[in-house]
Amino acid sequence: MTLPSILPDVALLALAALLLLAGLAGNEKSERLAFPAAIGGTALLFLLSLLVQPSPEKFLGCWSVTPAGLHFRQLFLFATLLVEAFARSYFRRGGDGKGPLERGSEFLATLHLVLLGAFAVVSVDNLLALFVGLELATIPLYCLVAWRAGDRRGGEAAVKYVVMGAGASCFDLFSFSYLYGLAGSLDFGAVATRVASIQDGSGSSGLLRVAVAALFAGVGFKLTIFPFQMWAPDVYEGAPTPVTLLLSVVSKSAAVAFLLVLMHGPLAPALAKTQELVLLLSALTMTVGNLGAIHQRHLRRFMAYSSVAQAGFILAALVGPADRATGAALFYLFVYAATNTLAFAVFAVAGEERGETFECLRGLSRRSPALAGILAVCMFSLAGIPPVAGFVGKFFLFSSAASAGHYLFVVFAALNGTLSLYYYLHVLREAYIVPEEEGKENGALRVDPLQKVLLGCLLLAVVLLGLLPQLSDFLSR
Repeated sequence: MTLPSILPDVALLALAALLLLAGLAGNEKSERLAFPAAIGGTALLFLLSLLVQPSPEKFLGCWSVTPAGLHFRQLFLFATLLVEAFARSYFRRGGDGKGPLERGSEFLATLHLVLLGAFAVVSVDNLLALFVGLELATIPLYCLVAWRAGDRRGGEAAVKYVVMGAGASCFDLFSFSYLYGLAGSLDFGAVATRVASIQDGSGSSGLLRVAVAALFAGVGFKLTIFPFQMWAPDVYEGAPTPVTLLLSVVSKSAAVAFLLVLMHGPLAPALAKTQELVLLLSALTMTVGNLGAIHQRHLRRFMAYSSVAQAGFILAALVGPADRATGAALFYLFVYAATNTLAFAVFAVAGEERGETFECLRGLSRRSPALAGILAVCMFSLAGIPPVAGFVGKFFLFSSAASAGHYLFVVFAALNGTLSLYYYLHVLREAYIVPEEEGKENGALRVDPLQKVLLGCLLLAVVLLGLLPQLSDFLSR
């Protein structure tokens, strides 16, 4: 018996509604059961996504489950499951030197609305529906950033995020209005036909250039592409740490999917003429991210600049053929989600009482050699050093760009990647070399059973995907 391809989508909507109803109940029992229900439900949805088959059948006139869309669903569910497992301890005992977060059911319901928006991005074939999906994946994040009541930094971060997000949405709508004016339709097929005719010399390409430029300005905010990355350090630092992880893995993955859907969908005929713009933005983004991370002292600001640099590397893969670009981006985003969750988990344990700064890592190799070793694997993976999964992921990204003939750019990106090794090693210097200051010794580290399982599974995945290239190649394809 074949399961309906839309079953995970409907089940996700039902799960979000149930969590919201549990939040409205507001009793202690519903709050206590919220995280087990959400984690179990998301895990079940992930299993369902592995069992269903893509289908050309359309629902609601524009919603379908394509092969690439199904794989992106699996990525979104995997990343969300990691965020939920990571966030649980913040609602039980707090973190980053602050008290516990509250209203767990509502938090999880809002998180699943973000996930539903990400599903929509990879499911629709209409520009207006695509915009609605992207906004559904973004607007709930404004609430999540300011989730900790009374936190001045969180409120300030949310205001900055809202202002920048509103501007980005205006750029996206401006781009889509031009595409509608060119094609006379919002459907992807009609837009692709009109763009192809413009590339063949039938019609002016000026409006198309404006539409593409506005599109990259809009999605640049979501993906932290230069020069639209200014919000990231302040928002990453001000938001609760689970929300920061959500921004760095789920939100970024949705933005990559959005760009892939457009570049290899309705705008595919113009891809050859937009490659230079994409490569320029990629080069500037990875350089700015690498340079910005060097002098950071707060771990989440550091990870914000690291996220900017990673966005530059991912952007480079999108100029390749559709199948290679999608496979490389998907594989790297899976690896990035696992690696980032590992890093944030170590930061959370080390900085639970004193705050997540570089100083909280001092003496980590003495207090917990296992956590220090996990942190080393994370930093090497983010830097792309063999034999861990990050190296294989970057290889796939670079090979996608190389398949389009951009060999000089690949050399530049590889050299840029070596620059990132400097600041990732700086994190390990704090953990392994710099001693703790007298009178400021860190207390005992607390790692609950769920965190141990999470750390162990993700560490195994990051190591095995680096040591078994056959497995990595199979997953990428």
